[in-house]
Parts: sequence; structure tokens; C-alpha cells
Amino acid sequence: MKTRTLGNKGLVVSALGYGCMGLNTTYGQPLDHADGVRMIHAAVEQGVTLFDTAEVYGPYINESLVGDALFPYRDNVHIATKFGFGLNPDGSRYGLDSRPTTLRKAVDGMLGRLKVDKIDLLYQHRVDPNVPIEEVAGAVGELIAQGKVMHWGLSEASASTIRRAHATQPVAAVQSEYSLWTRDVEHNGVLAACEELNIGFVPWSPLGAGFLTGTITADTQIEATDFRSAVPRFSPEARLANMALVDVLKQIALDKNATPAQLALAWLLAQKPWIVPIPGTTKLHRLEENLGATNITINEQDLQTINEALARIPVQGQRLHQAALGLVDS
Repeated sequence: MKTRTLGNKGLVVSALGYGCMGLNTTYGQPLDHADGVRMIHAAVEQGVTLFDTAEVYGPYINESLVGDALFPYRDNVHIATKFGFGLNPDGSRYGLDSRPTTLRKAVDGMLGRLKVDKIDLLYQHRVDPNVPIEEVAGAVGELIAQGKVMHWGLSEASASTIRRAHATQPVAAVQSEYSLWTRDVEHNGVLAACEELNIGFVPWSPLGAGFLTGTITADTQIEATDFRSAVPRFSPEARLANMALVDVLKQIALDKNATPAQLALAWLLAQKPWIVPIPGTTKLHRLEENLGATNITINEQDLQTINEALARIPVQGQRLHQAALGLVDS
């Protein structure tokens, strides 16, 4: 497995990470614990070293799964997790909460669930408008000084917030949605800020929540327990319109002797050498397929062909439901 570096403090990870959220939350029917452990073990055995989770996934159960699965491999992998959603004792959310007291309590809980003595990469899951980012960065800096956290990052943060945070405590990575059908970070200054400040970038949902694999159509039934059921881009009408994008992707992938998923991931890897996508899957053959993207070469002519083709196809539907979009820093 090829490697890439996030930030300038020595965080070297596999070129593709593994997003663990969907193993037991968010995407309808979850895997049982043992099957989730087996999937993570398979990823490790195939060279993946960056695993992404969050306390809010479940809540808590995804971190516990990751902790159990990676315990035997602890010295050979990096675990990224996230804080920032307020969680009541019963697990329900009460909005965003990045107050230092809440952050410190969250990290102590994470250390126990992940079965580690330090967190390799700690993200603020969403920017809290009620807590200055300098205060958050300072609190994380204290945790780094205490040895509880090694590196930190931001998720769905604006370019200005990234700059302010980095000025207080150097940021290793920024995580935002980025894929062939969600390219906001190319235009809102986020990628530019990362490049200027030597910050790694970690695209979540690099396969468009599965749509870019070509396995989802307008007729695909999406369960009510699947978060995509509330996403405008996944309405039957939007899916029907967006099939044009997948059709183009399939044709270009065929020319590269690749699958649509592999092309979508290889395209991201070709954007910058400090980009590390984190596709997730519950299926072993999809894991193997995704990791095959690291062996596909996308040159400048390929990038131009893809960009020109997709420029003619406007994507239909918002990428998140309205409440989730309201939590994105802008």
C-alpha cells in the first residue's frame, strides 16, 4: 500500500483510509459486531493504516467496534475520531458543543472505547459557532501536551476557520465531503488553504455515498433508517437525473480498465499528493475493489477528459438534508 503524509508533523498513513461509520450505523441494516471486526481486520491485512470513526456514530458503538478490532494492530495503524456534538446521557444530541470541558470529557471516553492511551488524529466534527475556534484549538493543544492526542483536525470547516485554528495549534488534516459530484472545496478556499498551510485533506463520502459506484439507480429502495432517505440528492427524481454522471463515469472507467468506484477514488488521489480518501464498505469484495484504485494512474489528459465530460452534467439535489447543511461552517 502506498502512503501519504497528513500535515507536517509526521502523520504518515495509507493512501486510502477506511471509513468505519457504515459498519454499524447510518446506512440501514448494520453488521453485527463480529462481522464488523472481520471487515476492519481485512482492511488492515490489505495495508490500510488510517481508520475513521466518531463518538457520535451510534453514539459510541462505532468507536467501541473500532477499538475492539484494532486492539491487536495498535502499533501499526492510526485511528481518527471526532468530537463536537453535544450528547445527553441517553445518547440523544443537543446540538454542537466544543466547550473545553466537554472536549476533555469526550476524549477520556474515546480513549476507553478505542482501547488506546492516545488518539492519533482528533477532529472537531463540526465547528461550534458558540465557542471561538482559538479556544477549541487551545484546549486540543493542552491534550496534545498531555499526550492524550497526537494530531488534530477539523471537519466541514471554512477556509477562514482553518486559518484561525492553525494559527493557534497546527492542524494536521481537514475532512470535508469531496468527490466527483461534490466539489465545493475546490471553489470555497478550503483546498487552497490546506495547500498553503501544509495541511492534509481527507475526503469523506468519496464515492458519493455509494452513488458513484454505479450500483444505485432511481429504482433502488432506500430504507427509512438509511440517512440517504432524507438527502435531496438521493430522491428518485435526483437519482434519475444524476445517472447521466454515472454513465459518463462508467465509460471513462472502461477505457482505464477500472470500475466506476476505482476511477472516482483514483481521480481524488490524482488531485493532490496530500489527499487521503476514506471510503467505507460492509462488503469484502468492495473493499478489495476500492483499494485497487491505488494502482490506477490518472494523468493530466485523463483529468481534463473527466472534467470536460462532467462539466456538461449539472448535479441535481443538495448533498445533505437542510438541517445537516446548517451545521456546515461557511
